[in-house]
Amino acid sequence: MAIDYEKSGVSLEAGYEVVRRIKKHVASTNRPGVMGGIGSFGGMFDLASLGIREPVLVSGTDGVGTKLKIAFAMDRHDTIGIDAVAMCVNDVLAQGAEPLFFLDYVAQGKTRPEVVEAIVAGVAEGCRQAGCALVGGETAEMPGMYADGEYDIAGFTTGVVERSALIDGSKVAVGDVLVGIASTGVHSNGFSLVRKIVADNGLDLNKPFDEYMEGAPGRSLGEVLLTPTRIYVKQVLEVIRNCDVHGVAHITGGGFDENIPRILREGQGVEITEGSWEILPVFRFLEKYGNIDHREMFNIFNMGIGMVLAMPEGDAARAIDILAAHGDRATMIGRVVEGKNVRIVK
Repeated sequence: MAIDYEKSGVSLEAGYEVVRRIKKHVASTNRPGVMGGIGSFGGMFDLASLGIREPVLVSGTDGVGTKLKIAFAMDRHDTIGIDAVAMCVNDVLAQGAEPLFFLDYVAQGKTRPEVVEAIVAGVAEGCRQAGCALVGGETAEMPGMYADGEYDIAGFTTGVVERSALIDGSKVAVGDVLVGIASTGVHSNGFSLVRKIVADNGLDLNKPFDEYMEGAPGRSLGEVLLTPTRIYVKQVLEVIRNCDVHGVAHITGGGFDENIPRILREGQGVEITEGSWEILPVFRFLEKYGNIDHREMFNIFNMGIGMVLAMPEGDAARAIDILAAHGDRATMIGRVVEGKNVRIVK
């Protein structure tokens, strides 16, 4: 039967090699509460070991989107797993939850063990950054479903928060300030447009980025676009423990306009002061080469802010200091006002 399966284009031996290669990466993410090991039918976690009185589980799932196409073009696969983790753990963090464990799903037309290992190594790195365990996953080989050298990756995480500490936006009040935490770049949203801009302008992903934007980082365009999504878990959880955080918005697809209102109540809007943080060169690049209206950029991309925390003004300085100690640039970028929608002012 195995021989016949091989004839269909599925390599069992390659699958076994993948498991051998990724074991060390999975083991590096172990944390208290994990039960069992890789190879079981399901990943197990002991909630009782956490000592939480009224646990609320918060789950999230996501993929990386067409950023994968940049990874294929660059034949660079070691950071895309970080993106997969980040997109999930940053979402559950927005409810105040600590991510506990993560599972990934990698599908290819033909299994290339070295590529899967690179992907999973990135997943493990993301899990270490988030403090969560990689407890399982799936690698699927599906001949005819994916072009040669291409794959897809998705992930799933579960976090936990005390019911009394759940952040749901209900405490957000007019007058709260917005603390914006810097992003590392485009993160993992808007890449269908990014790739169109690159294609329409005939741009070379291997060309130094500073040849497109003066004063930009000395990396290639492709490397800049592949910069992994920032994972905010440990630093934001510390802020939550030490400050009165009323709301947390993860700035993903839809930029400021879609994501910040998700933490607001009826009759509330926000006023964002442009110039209170650095808009990264990659966004100036996209605006220029895509001929995109400046205000529309805030409706598509994160514009250099990956996460926004709403809190009383008296807590902002402490929050910014905590974030700085973790290596994050954070500033007060605006405040909650009466009305609705997102206003960008200068």
